Amino acid sequence: MADQERQPKITSKERATLRGEAHHLDALVHVGKEGITDPLLATLDDALRTHELVKIQLTKNAAVDARDAARQLADAMDADVVQVIGRTTTLYRHNPELERRKGDLPPWRS
Repeated sequence: MADQERQPKITSKERATLRGEAHHLDALVHVGKEGITDPLLATLDDALRTHELVKIQLTKNAAVDARDAARQLADAMDADVVQVIGRTTTLYRHNPELERRKGDLPPWRS
């Protein structure tokens, strides 16, 4: 039996909305020549926990391709790939533990 790919947790409409939100974000995580390491995963996990929507920049000499990195990071973090543009990818992972009140800005804007 072929490997089953993980199903996304967000709809295409939600993905489109998140792409618009991500446009204004700065990269919080940078993948360097070492590629995807345990410290990088810990940093990304923390960023996703506090911001939910995180932009990741791969350097020119990163050891991995942007699309491959996006898939690997999303799988490792149980997140969804929102988009990959050039050497930049954006991931989203909902955090139900974040305090939310009606009218509050989303966590990636605060």
